[in-house]
Amino acid sequence: MAAGSINQVLNQAVTFLPGVTARLDAELLLAKILDKPRSYLYTWPEQRLSQDQYRLFLAAIGHRAAGRPIAYLTGRREFWSLNLQITPEVLIPRPETERLVEIALERLPTTSCKVADLGTGSGAIALALASERPDWQIIGTDISTAALNIARSNANALNLKAVRFSASNWYQNLPERNYQLIISNPPYVPSQDPHLHRGDVRFEPPIALKSGIDGLQDLRQLISGASEHLCSNGWLMLEHGYDQAEAVTQLFNQAGLTSIETFHDLAQQPRVTIGRSNPTRKTGG
Repeated sequence: MAAGSINQVLNQAVTFLPGVTARLDAELLLAKILDKPRSYLYTWPEQRLSQDQYRLFLAAIGHRAAGRPIAYLTGRREFWSLNLQITPEVLIPRPETERLVEIALERLPTTSCKVADLGTGSGAIALALASERPDWQIIGTDISTAALNIARSNANALNLKAVRFSASNWYQNLPERNYQLIISNPPYVPSQDPHLHRGDVRFEPPIALKSGIDGLQDLRQLISGASEHLCSNGWLMLEHGYDQAEAVTQLFNQAGLTSIETFHDLAQQPRVTIGRSNPTRKTGG
């Protein structure tokens, strides 16, 4: 089939793609292949594609029609207005997680703070915080070397080079203690959840999604170990599943955390729970 104009191939692609984002998906894929902004597609709708460009576009549309996430096909995702590099080695940042960033910015002082983003993945949370609070000392950790490479690449591209990244399995190799904030969007999907076989999550790294039979395995580790790594009155802030707020609140209470609150996301689902370390406890070095 011969290549047509930008407008023609976009109209053709929409007929193959499912859902309400079909046109947007097609435009993002074509802009990526042409190495142009989306505005170019509107400015030059009659511009004809080369045969090579058309072939690449058809292949990308085929992958998207099969369900592969648009972020993995374009290699980019916007989070907190930051344009992040995204690969299949990291979880795709979602708007729900921006609520976690908002709460952290609201609760912590603007002056120097010591912050650990555990399970940083693409670095989305750490870099969003760094972009708003340049005086904060932020470290992002992950068990995945591939994820840490993506996070460092994003930090360099965004000129947020003050953020440090380090390999750690939650608290196992976390350098230092006395953090004023420990923040995380950990895995929280039950290992047998049928949603793991639907939509974008089919293509995302299982290590960033699955967390034991009840989805709380990693949340338990993060909550139970928090007080040993937080300074007095330091904050723990965690994203969790929409149906896990009650269980997470109980875990916060069991760990001796105080000032516990749960916040809702834009869909009005309970999504983030926070708490503080006991102000009377002794801190480590």
